[in-house]
Amino acid sequence: MPQPIVKIKDLDITYNLGKENEFKATRGVSMEVYPGEFVAFFGPSGCGKSTIFYSILGILEPSAGQLLVKGENPYSFSPEEMVRFQTKIIGIVYQAFYLITSLSVIDNVVLPQIFHGVNPGKRRRWAKQVLKRFGMEEHGDKYPDNLSGGQSQRVSVARAMVNNPNILLADEPTGNLDSTSTKQVMDSMAEINSVDKKTVIMITHNAAQLSYCHRVFYLRDGKLERVVPNPEKKQIAKIDKHKILITEFDQLSKLFPYEDPITLKVKSLVNYLTQDLNYYQLQRLEDIIKLVVERKISQKEFKSLVMKNYNQGGIDLTESLAAHMSEKIYKIIRQSEDIRRFRRRFLNSNFFSRENVLVRNLAKFVMDEYKKELSLVQRRRLKDLVYKRITGLISRRDFKDALRVELPDGGVGLGKVWSRKLTRYFEKLLMQGTDSKGHH
Repeated sequence: MPQPIVKIKDLDITYNLGKENEFKATRGVSMEVYPGEFVAFFGPSGCGKSTIFYSILGILEPSAGQLLVKGENPYSFSPEEMVRFQTKIIGIVYQAFYLITSLSVIDNVVLPQIFHGVNPGKRRRWAKQVLKRFGMEEHGDKYPDNLSGGQSQRVSVARAMVNNPNILLADEPTGNLDSTSTKQVMDSMAEINSVDKKTVIMITHNAAQLSYCHRVFYLRDGKLERVVPNPEKKQIAKIDKHKILITEFDQLSKLFPYEDPITLKVKSLVNYLTQDLNYYQLQRLEDIIKLVVERKISQKEFKSLVMKNYNQGGIDLTESLAAHMSEKIYKIIRQSEDIRRFRRRFLNSNFFSRENVLVRNLAKFVMDEYKKELSLVQRRRLKDLVYKRITGLISRRDFKDALRVELPDGGVGLGKVWSRKLTRYFEKLLMQGTDSKGHH
């Protein structure tokens, strides 16, 4: 296992320390980034991502804690060593490009090499090669004012890479670009990561860009809230694959990246219960279901509340629909407790005699939803699938496909419609039974 290229431990950064307007931007943040990773700092404005980013760059000294880049503390460097660090170890791409308008494109690109005493002929030849790589070789003699936003940012990427740095820092690199230019720049950074094996650390507000990353560091209020690995990427950091459960949590986190785990669970259940209510009823239903998820109201209280007139705090449901909803939602809440028990034991490697009982219970919940008789082979295979899904050994798609595949081919043989229905149901159990700390 390689050593982290960036290691942060208990990092505190406070602006205006000791003054009336003192502000603590980060609070005890710890994280590690490994060589060759593509990671993102993601979160709402003011969450601390830019603060950590610029601390790594060497321009914002920590107030407390430890920050190491390639095993060294950049804030112990002499001025000369810091220049080398910021131009050789690290390359940076800014949202606003920061190209010097009085210099040609090629002169902008070679600028970092001047600090290292590279002779003019050599640095110009190398700059042309770097520009060619990013599709900008024909624009070398132009000036920045004659470039589009996408072209300017690709020049900025070329400038960041001209000294062949170990780490590429990208601060909202596509914030000023259209969708076509955004894809070109993101693809360029992905190539730098995958082909050149450079470490890429990106700040972004764009959830669509998270798919490029190995891991995403979610920040809120100066704290690291959770770290989410991308299941579609081969991980570089050490991750226990048996303890990664990719559920609806991860899908909803991309759609609602600023929401807390309770809110995501609420949205999941609202989606499950109804497709027929209007916008205002859905909002009210979310408020009521939040009380259910937080275990603050009983099934009887839920039924009574949703039947009330909208002006009285309800959503005007008929008694039959209210009864149907209450039965469905509390059934999931009750059954999800076995998920919760299993996952807590499993994540703590605390295996026990009741492990098999919990898996059997969960498999029975799925069988009961099927409402048809299953053969002994089907029951055994279904139980095995439940175990593999709850431990993260298989994905949602794997689970659904195995339910659909015919018995002679090694599946459960439930067909397309039931495999989809039962998978959807079991994913709801996983969603409600997975503690939020399992996603940190």
